[in-house]
Amino acid sequence: MCDSTAVAIDIDALARWLTSMGIDFALPLRLCRIGHGYSNLTYRVADGEGRAWVLRRPPLGHLLDSAHDVVREARIMAALAETDVPVPRILGVATDSEIADGPVVLMEFVGGVIVDTMPIADSLIPEHRRRIATSMPGTLAKIHTVDLPATGLADLAGPGPYAQRQLKRWSGQWERSKTRESPALDALTGRLAASIPVQHEISLVHGDFHLRNLITSPTSGQVISVLDWELSTLGDPLADMGSLLTYWPEPGEPSSGVFEASTLEGFPSRAEMAQLYLDETGRDPATLRYWHTLGLWKLAIIAEGVRRRTLAAPRNESTAGTPTLAHIDALIAKAGEIADTAGI
Repeated sequence: MCDSTAVAIDIDALARWLTSMGIDFALPLRLCRIGHGYSNLTYRVADGEGRAWVLRRPPLGHLLDSAHDVVREARIMAALAETDVPVPRILGVATDSEIADGPVVLMEFVGGVIVDTMPIADSLIPEHRRRIATSMPGTLAKIHTVDLPATGLADLAGPGPYAQRQLKRWSGQWERSKTRESPALDALTGRLAASIPVQHEISLVHGDFHLRNLITSPTSGQVISVLDWELSTLGDPLADMGSLLTYWPEPGEPSSGVFEASTLEGFPSRAEMAQLYLDETGRDPATLRYWHTLGLWKLAIIAEGVRRRTLAAPRNESTAGTPTLAHIDALIAKAGEIADTAGI
């Protein structure tokens, strides 16, 4: 959407900010909403000569504590600039209220293919889909080998094992954002809390690693940039693989509202994606179903929060639409099924 009046950004103030940072641009500036994310709002900023940047800001309306922290997200991406993890370059962070009613982050625009709609996924030949998919586990492995002290990210998370922190945080988010009661989700929360695996290592985790958060090469299919670091923290690396599986539906499965590109020919199965990661890292898969279950549980809570936020401020709505109660309940049911098979 390219209606700059709806984005709560002061274009004149944005121009002054770019000038203060020494960024060369030509008027007029134009903002267009991009991406299908349900959380922070992302815009392509284009100038009068066709140059482009990306601007990111929190959603409109009331926000839950610690959520949608674009400044923290920018810090993580800036810290990764000199690592093997491909990320856009952060150009500036503004925390005053001159440009918007909240902080904004400016980053470079990375050209490439984002598989974020079914028409884009359909347009790719099966071999290209496979090249994209098989580059994803290796990219995750790069994230999980980041040197935390060297990047200054060793203090990114609070104390305590990752699973306990996740359960505490997202249970709290559910209580503050739910639009109805869900005995099924409450029961699943209890099962996850009673089955927390022992954490043997700690690494940087992305927290929301899936197709729509990646820019890929139009020729090789390789991941050339990882986006949306809002949920990144320190924790168990297998949690990221569980998150990837959460966003990887297979052909013939009932729809839960999750983007279904992975059901197309060429994209590997969840089992093959997991094996590619395990072969790359040598990690033990024993807890992977726990993290897959927790990933679905977390996604259901996120979707409920998106629903509440969009109902309160319709301008937050993504082009992908608003999650329905049926889709949220389907996620909870799927998580329960995987928990059953894992003995959780």
